[in-house]
Amino acid sequence: MLHRAGVALAQHLLQASQSMLQGYDTEAALHSADAEHVARRLVELACAQTGTRDGAVFLWDPKAKGLAVDFHMVEGVIVTLPGTGAILRARTDGRPNGIAFSCFQKNRPYLCNDTAKDPNYARYFRDVAAVLAVPIPWQRRPMGVLTVSSTRKGVFTDAHVHKLEAIAAESARFLRRAQLARATVETVGRPYFIKGLSPEWREVERRIEQVSSTDAPVLVQGESGTGKDLVSRAIHFNSRRAAKPFVTVNCAAIPETLLESVLFGHVKGAFTGATANKLGEFHKADGGTLFLDELGELPLMLQAKVLRALEQGEVTPLGSNDPPQRVDVRLICATNRDLAAMARRKEFRDDLYYRVSVFTIELPPLRTYKENLNVLAHVFLQQAATRHGRPVSSLAPGALALLHAYDFPGNVRELKNAIEHAVIMAQGSEVRAEDLPRALRAAVGALSPTEPRTELPAPVSGHQGRGPPRG
Repeated sequence: MLHRAGVALAQHLLQASQSMLQGYDTEAALHSADAEHVARRLVELACAQTGTRDGAVFLWDPKAKGLAVDFHMVEGVIVTLPGTGAILRARTDGRPNGIAFSCFQKNRPYLCNDTAKDPNYARYFRDVAAVLAVPIPWQRRPMGVLTVSSTRKGVFTDAHVHKLEAIAAESARFLRRAQLARATVETVGRPYFIKGLSPEWREVERRIEQVSSTDAPVLVQGESGTGKDLVSRAIHFNSRRAAKPFVTVNCAAIPETLLESVLFGHVKGAFTGATANKLGEFHKADGGTLFLDELGELPLMLQAKVLRALEQGEVTPLGSNDPPQRVDVRLICATNRDLAAMARRKEFRDDLYYRVSVFTIELPPLRTYKENLNVLAHVFLQQAATRHGRPVSSLAPGALALLHAYDFPGNVRELKNAIEHAVIMAQGSEVRAEDLPRALRAAVGALSPTEPRTELPAPVSGHQGRGPPRG
């Protein structure tokens, strides 16, 4: 616990770190450059508070099972960028693991003022004489390490330790968001956190942060294409289960006759064609998170088994006569249907509804935050141009006007697909209105006189505005 002076210092450093990292909150999107922005600001602040010019951020990589050198600066020069650094792992050859790794393992600050006499010191990039490392805390465990170093002995003090602890603590959420952005781009092709969006989305982010540290079931509600999968991944990635499996089951995509076997597994001989025992998705998600998408399509006959798995942590494979098997699974569900109304009509078990909706997150449709459409469109344009190797860098005013005139019943997913289509069609460095999908242009009456016109079906039930046929 910091004494009064330390508390005042922590408050001062909180303001300083928030000020230095403020640009992060207004970035259009979180990609590699934004991760660099966060880590660089953190290292610059740490160096400024300790009078050094060497600093680094190490983040734990659960897949690699080691500390990733996320950002490293030597004499004010960047020598490692996020996602390109080495991985530090526990050594088995008797050689030292290094001060950063020791700090992470013990989850406490490590002050070394003479590396020549420290058995844990290991050279990285160049020799230094003194190193100070502090854990970067997230949900009562370390997510990484912040270090500063010097070529001079004896330069670090206990006051420096307190300063770095305060900086690391207040910067953890920014680094976690950068990690989350990279993870979601890698897994689903688009970032989750795009800062500066509407108040509704800021409320979504706030609720994600509230519930992530718990094991409570979460129900994510919203129209198709609003990002329910990304929000579910964000909750998992920010939880204590982040290093464990994240398993997805789309209840609408699997025939009812197979869904029980998919969820709970089966034993050999349970049905024709069951030639071997098979683990269900509840088993595969043991220790981690099971994401049930389109929960409203879950058959009534299976809802009791899901409720038992949720409440008692027990599952029984199809055809098994053995006692139920224990599983430790966090359940996150998503739906675009009104489960409360379905429960009132006895189309959905009310006991399961009450259990899965302990904590709900409502996702806003894109049409309610059109003021952010330009930002979103440019994010998707950059991603599509990079993915397809196209020299496209901007959207013409006419293309933007057309996008604003359209209501996007498919929400953010439809916008992303429309931009990707346009990037492929574009002839130069700019996306023009005619590069956008024909169905979108027809829906807002923007076809050229020479293009054939066809009647579009009525808008999809439950959506406002006009939209192309959904497939």
